[in-house]
Amino acid sequence: MIGERATSKAVQALDASLQEDLEALRSDGLFRPLRVLESAQGPEVVINGRPLVSLSSNNYLGLNTHPRLVGAAERAAVEWGAGTGAVRTIAGTQTLHEELERRLAQFKRTEAALTFQSGYTVNVGVLGSMLDKGDCVVSDKLNHASIIDGIRLTKADRILYEHVDVDDAERALSEARAKGYRRVLLVTDGVFSMDGDIAPLKDLVERAEKYDAAVMVDDAHATGVLGSNGRGTTDHFGLHGRVALNIGTLSKAVGVVGGYVCASQAVRDHLIHKARPFLFSSSHPPSVVAACIAAVDVLESGQELIDQLWANTRHFKEGLRSLGFDLGRSETPITPVMCGEAPVAMQLSDLLLKRGVFAQGIGFPTVPRGQARVRTIVTATHTREQLDRALEAFADAGAKLGLR
Repeated sequence: MIGERATSKAVQALDASLQEDLEALRSDGLFRPLRVLESAQGPEVVINGRPLVSLSSNNYLGLNTHPRLVGAAERAAVEWGAGTGAVRTIAGTQTLHEELERRLAQFKRTEAALTFQSGYTVNVGVLGSMLDKGDCVVSDKLNHASIIDGIRLTKADRILYEHVDVDDAERALSEARAKGYRRVLLVTDGVFSMDGDIAPLKDLVERAEKYDAAVMVDDAHATGVLGSNGRGTTDHFGLHGRVALNIGTLSKAVGVVGGYVCASQAVRDHLIHKARPFLFSSSHPPSVVAACIAAVDVLESGQELIDQLWANTRHFKEGLRSLGFDLGRSETPITPVMCGEAPVAMQLSDLLLKRGVFAQGIGFPTVPRGQARVRTIVTATHTREQLDRALEAFADAGAKLGLR
């Protein structure tokens, strides 16, 4: 057998130890195989030869297969090559990279922008480089894992506040300011990825300004969804010029891959010299950059896809509610179907798969124990027939599990 060889006792011991961890996952109902798609990501996907309605993608607007993005990627690969060959600070910056950042800053209405390899690395890079000993970060308890990991990499102190609780955020800000920190940064998701609720950003910004604290918002799930032409929560609440760090991803509504921060020129210059993911990872391939530029073109060209996304969202939410499902506190296309314990969520996901719907169960540690759910996201490219088929599958599966 290819790759088969004798293994040392140390390797065997490590594998045995890991198998113990895996058995614990299995006993908790949390062990899940990867679902391998045999098709492009879209409103329907193929898994094990079966076409399924997909409710598991963050591809809100269906831009990953948009002709303008695909064409731009093809042309850039031919003209500029498959890769850049270096990190940005050595030889990996091309005019395409600068153009994308100019367009992102223009789109987000900020002075400057800088791109990273992913939404995860932008949070790790920004927080890890901008905060140090003597600083403090004030963070929502349910912020994304990439924010949590970025905070862990700093030497700054951190104060958590209760989820979307503005008064508790003010308590944390007051505590931070009273201790005389050099920099105080309030950090929040714009739209929370598991619950689909929207941060009370206007109130948070007002409280932060009261205590001379800067604000960072991660708009990974708001860009392309909220605000004019999908400009995100800063635009949605009319806060341009009052949010210091506008973070986002290029892998969700934008349909490609990468992350970015839109901010001042001073922030951009600082990150170029200090952010480790930027300094030590090669830059995006030209095809990726060109596709992202084309996505910004599509977003700026009109509101039709976003309007369709919200029309589909309303239809699907109304259908789930009429069936008696608990959708938590969702306000956006992210719609969790609450199940309680992880095994129930996984059973619901499996029953849906048998009935032609791909919707993943999510449990601890991604969400707290007792709050497992099947998270669904509809897109602008779903048809009503596909959504109604999915609702029928939920009705059948939910009845079998006593969820409705």
